[in-house]
Amino acid sequence: MSTGRILIVDDEPDIRSTVKEILEDEGYSAILAANADEARAAREREHPDAILLDIWMPGTDGIALLREWAAAGVLAASPVVMMSGHGTVETAVEATRLGAWDFIEKPISLAKLLLTLERAREASRLLRENEGLRQRLALPLEPVGASKVMAALRAQLQKLAQHDANVLIRGEAGTGKETLARWLHAHGPRRAGPFVAVAAGSIPRDHLVAALFGTEDANGVQPGLLEQANGGTLFLDEVADLDAELQQRVFSVLQQRALVRGGGRGPAPLDLRVIAASARDLDAQVKAGAFREELYYLLNVLPLPVPSLRERSEDVPELLNLYADFFAGRDRLHGRRFAPAAQKRLCAYAWPGNVRELRNLVQRLLVMGGAADVELAEVEAALGATTVAANPAGIDFDLPLREARDQFERAYLLHQLQRAGGSVGKLAKAAGMERTHLYRKLRDLGVDVKNAATEN
Repeated sequence: MSTGRILIVDDEPDIRSTVKEILEDEGYSAILAANADEARAAREREHPDAILLDIWMPGTDGIALLREWAAAGVLAASPVVMMSGHGTVETAVEATRLGAWDFIEKPISLAKLLLTLERAREASRLLRENEGLRQRLALPLEPVGASKVMAALRAQLQKLAQHDANVLIRGEAGTGKETLARWLHAHGPRRAGPFVAVAAGSIPRDHLVAALFGTEDANGVQPGLLEQANGGTLFLDEVADLDAELQQRVFSVLQQRALVRGGGRGPAPLDLRVIAASARDLDAQVKAGAFREELYYLLNVLPLPVPSLRERSEDVPELLNLYADFFAGRDRLHGRRFAPAAQKRLCAYAWPGNVRELRNLVQRLLVMGGAADVELAEVEAALGATTVAANPAGIDFDLPLREARDQFERAYLLHQLQRAGGSVGKLAKAAGMERTHLYRKLRDLGVDVKNAATEN
């Protein structure tokens, strides 16, 4: 009895025939393809349980075909095992990075082949089951809340989703800008393409160029994040983290709709939508010369301002229940509800970390508490855990490192400026910074030098 259908893609007839005989002896049903075109047709027609894919083939090679299938999101249903008689470590690493389940060297070991296929199919089954569970437990992409500002935001999202122009999302840290970008992608004309998120501040500068634009050498092509978003959407989070050189390069690439990989001989076409986001005042940064004007206008075709949570405090009860249900289901915790007094207190709270802070607070309360309702005293204790007494600089430790760093730098410079009696010259000396760079840093952090000496 058949134990599954395996698509064998190899340009050598002897290899196809030999592997077919081996698999059929073990109860598999084998489907054969000699090149990429035949493989595409066979995969769409037969929906194989796994694919054995040769790397070196004339025309479209195995790596290119794997990249195509990965972008189409079919690897979960049909895991790919790469085959090669003269592969390199770099090739194997690239194949794995693109989503290949494993890498088998020729001549093929029968024992390894069968074991690899068995594990690949089992992993695929578990992945599909987990994906189904994840979809049942996932938070909704659509912005939650019945407030007027959220109703206006949803109406604006509906309009923006009908177009393919670039979007610039502006809002405080923690307001859910990436969630909004994913919603726009899921409801836009590029929904069938990939969604690639890039947080420039989280990638070391030495690796950022290769990560964004890719590389090309004798061992093949390593596509960057921009190229991986081809046909879909690139989410460029906190775009202000790009330095001046990278801002210029990103602008040129997006303007020309083509990029040159590191070491590449010619341009590669680029077709994507960019949704950028920032928690900073980009208008002020443009005026200060810290952000390139041409990139700003290219990204800000369709602006999307996002309200802070304190601007829609009436949505807090709904968000509390949403996250309580989510964490109870996902983490198998006691389902809890918030008592009226607790809700009232949280509606009045300033939420400096916005929805991200609320989500983390709810998770903490469910993990640390029992099955009873969340009462006011428990909320006060949870909020008090991060008060100024325990955190003199007022830093929100639930924020990502980059945003927490901005909070610390602002508090540090304000403290030193007060000690210096408002003298920027003395501040520069105390902080060990060049004065021009210091002025730019103060502007970026929103520090008004004239009034900061008395700021608390």
